[in-house]
Amino acid sequence: MGEHPSPGPAVAACAEAERIEELEPEAEEQLPAAPEDFDPGNTGYISTGKFRSLLESHSSKLDPHKREVLLALADSHADGQICYHDFISLMSNKRSNSFRQAILQGNRRLSSKALLEEKGLSLSQRLIRHVAYETLPREIDRKWYYDSYTCCPPPWFMITVTLLEVAFFLYNGVSLGQFVLQVTHPRYLKNSLVYHPQLRAQAWRYLTYIFMHAGIEHLGLNVVLQLLVGVPLEMVHGATRIGLVYVAGVVAGSLAVSVADMTAPVVGSSGGVYALVSAHLANIVMNWSGMKCQFKLLRMAVALICMSMEFGRAVWLRFHPSAYPPCPHPSFMAHLGGVAVGITLGVVVLRNYEQRLQDQSLWWIFVAMYTVFVLFAVFWNIFAYTLLDLKLPPPP
Repeated sequence: MGEHPSPGPAVAACAEAERIEELEPEAEEQLPAAPEDFDPGNTGYISTGKFRSLLESHSSKLDPHKREVLLALADSHADGQICYHDFISLMSNKRSNSFRQAILQGNRRLSSKALLEEKGLSLSQRLIRHVAYETLPREIDRKWYYDSYTCCPPPWFMITVTLLEVAFFLYNGVSLGQFVLQVTHPRYLKNSLVYHPQLRAQAWRYLTYIFMHAGIEHLGLNVVLQLLVGVPLEMVHGATRIGLVYVAGVVAGSLAVSVADMTAPVVGSSGGVYALVSAHLANIVMNWSGMKCQFKLLRMAVALICMSMEFGRAVWLRFHPSAYPPCPHPSFMAHLGGVAVGITLGVVVLRNYEQRLQDQSLWWIFVAMYTVFVLFAVFWNIFAYTLLDLKLPPPP
């Protein structure tokens, strides 16, 4: 799936406009100064006339698509001069806001043929195109993704997490002799991965509870959602961004339970799954006109129905008479913590496919909000249980 034939000229030309990656700071400092012949005053700018003559004299050495982008850059500057670093940006494959804006302004020189209209694509190419239309709202980003995606590395994070969850579930099913509603088994909470309010000082439980599920019905819905939504998102945004949203949702879920449902344990990966799905759905709603995925209303409805079914099951189980009184069944608050992460941090991550996260002020605002919540929850877990004189269920 990683290797596919050269795309059509429409795809390649528009995608080349976006084939710009961020240089490391050290590389940026080593950019050469503008040649004295073109910038005698060392102002950092080249006149568009000299720039065009430079292109013409070296046109035979340039890739045709890159030459078209450079001409688009020249046409986009009405003031008659071009920043030399913009020129170096393209030649060095650097992504910068100013250069990207110049390319978008000069995009009239490039073919506007939609990626969806490209013919003769192989099965793997059609899959990549489908993922682009499912996750990205802008045509220019879809073309850039289509031309640059190599499936290296593959979407390993979501696949690995899913396999681990299934493996732990099967192991517990065999050891308990129960696969449906495992959570009702008297030995279920004795597992060292489950979050339990009496054992909240064991910090790993705030994360490892995702490997324990209430039963096969719980695991099934979570696995379906995180594979159908998480894998395509990881193919586009990468393991780092998607892993960040997923883990943030997982931690927020267990902390939300420790604050809002203090006597209940927590199991399942719903916090991370709901963070990804809610971020994806929010991104579709915010970019409704740009999203060209087929049957988007139906897809949203199916996702919401699956989430509602899983959430309804969790609410029912929480208030169902416990199989091991006085400890209640697992809480459903982790779902809500995941949703909160998805519509804040998740939306920012998915919306900024073309820029670094640290360049976005909104990203820092949501990071600050998340950090404040985590710190508040930590202090709450240290002091609130004692101050409230809360009677907790006995350790498992």
